[in-house]
Amino acid sequence: MIIDFTDVDESQRWIAINDGVMGGISQSGLQLSSTATGIFSGRLCLENNGGFASIRRPSDDYHLKDCSGIMLNVKGDGRTYQFRLKTDDQYDGIAYRTLFTTDAQNWQTLALPFNCFCASFRGRLIPNAPVLDPEKIRQIGFLLADKQQGDFCLEIASIKSF
Repeated sequence: MIIDFTDVDESQRWIAINDGVMGGISQSGLQLSSTATGIFSGRLCLENNGGFASIRRPSDDYHLKDCSGIMLNVKGDGRTYQFRLKTDDQYDGIAYRTLFTTDAQNWQTLALPFNCFCASFRGRLIPNAPVLDPEKIRQIGFLLADKQQGDFCLEIASIKSF
């Protein structure tokens, strides 16, 4: 288990980074549910050049050197999210992302192999970036940027390695 949502302090380890950094007004955050899941929720707004909401859990050693990928157990709202990994502690910079579409209101177990992650920077793919090195992963996160204004909710039961 990479993230344990039964830990009552877990929600304090996540930070929201929304489009307000570019003038937008989207809002999001992560809260713990009464059933020990994490809930990434908020409202995506397209006003003022906005259009993304994200959370990340920085600065940890996830011990993923001998792993092949990440397994998510999630229940969503039918929207397409990004699962993101960073190999440094910087606020900005390259993130390795993979997309997944949720099945509205149904739990899904998703296997995300590390070789399916693409390097990106501010929404643009970086084709010549180094390949993701699992041993160097320092941050994990979720991002919504599907250009659909409105409320969203992604419930996360577990984040595990495989």
